[in-house]
Amino acid sequence: MTAPLLARARDRATVPAFRLGWLLLRLLPERLAYRLFEVVADVVTRRDGTGVQRLRRNYARVRPDLDGAALEDVVAKGVRATLRYYLEAFRLPATSGARVDAAVTHEGAPFDRLEAELRAGRPVLVFLGHTGNWDLAGAWCARHLGHVVTVAERLQPEEMFQAFLDFREGELGMTIHPAEHGTLDRLRDQLATGEPVVMPLLADRDLSASGIEVDLRGHRARMAAGPALLAAETGLPLFPVTFRHERGADGRWGMVMTFHEEIQVDPPGAAERARVITEITQHCADALGEAIAAHPQDWHMMQKVFLADLDPARDAARRAGDGAADPHGQATGTPGTSAA
Repeated sequence: MTAPLLARARDRATVPAFRLGWLLLRLLPERLAYRLFEVVADVVTRRDGTGVQRLRRNYARVRPDLDGAALEDVVAKGVRATLRYYLEAFRLPATSGARVDAAVTHEGAPFDRLEAELRAGRPVLVFLGHTGNWDLAGAWCARHLGHVVTVAERLQPEEMFQAFLDFREGELGMTIHPAEHGTLDRLRDQLATGEPVVMPLLADRDLSASGIEVDLRGHRARMAAGPALLAAETGLPLFPVTFRHERGADGRWGMVMTFHEEIQVDPPGAAERARVITEITQHCADALGEAIAAHPQDWHMMQKVFLADLDPARDAARRAGDGAADPHGQATGTPGTSAA
């Protein structure tokens, strides 16, 4: 009885503190807020906690040419970029549409084909990794491309999650499904309507039973099946998109969205389904790998993602349990968070 009471008390204390911090960060001058978070990030880097250590190991795998001072420089920039993401997410409700437009640019010929699909009245699927700022990208897409439908991992306490939803659904007009059993079917239902929606799914990490094993920069990793599964079932194009932070001419931080070559397949038969889903996921892993090799500091991966870093016994036990409990696992595209 005591533990639930303590948890509820902690939640009641957390929500007001969260809302106060959210408000204060929105009121701070932009340059001061960014500088404050850079200072915090540098402190986090110097403390070298488990998240920073994991970031370093992940960067070393995707960029084995970096060592010593060069690797530490990228790690410091990576921690700054991660904290920058959180700052921008907190400040997004106070960010004007004009500022969103000025902050976000895009590159890559596939963008034109994505726009053409939407203009033709067809939905599009988007594979995302934890790069840059996907919330800012969602705000830009909602302004320029149309209705955005996505999945978000449920936050605790619930009031925090609801505050997250209220802005993105109320102000931006997005539809956000919590990552839970049955979400994949809701995404299928949405696509079946034929509405020209943009459906971006974070999918670069999934250690559950449904994770698809791929090669990521020469190392085995598991990614969520959701984007490839939906692409295989519907025959819709799947566009890998990555983000990176860049400073503009005025010194303010902005973001570049890179649209990589899409993949589109005819829905396969049952015998070919698993192979096709794996091939689609590998295509997305290749695009992500290219981006994070070029800009490793923009990959906010402070968790285990490579199979070589997992405890084999714990990994096998968890996957067996996931498979028995939920055959879809995290297939929707919001990565699992187990430390393995």
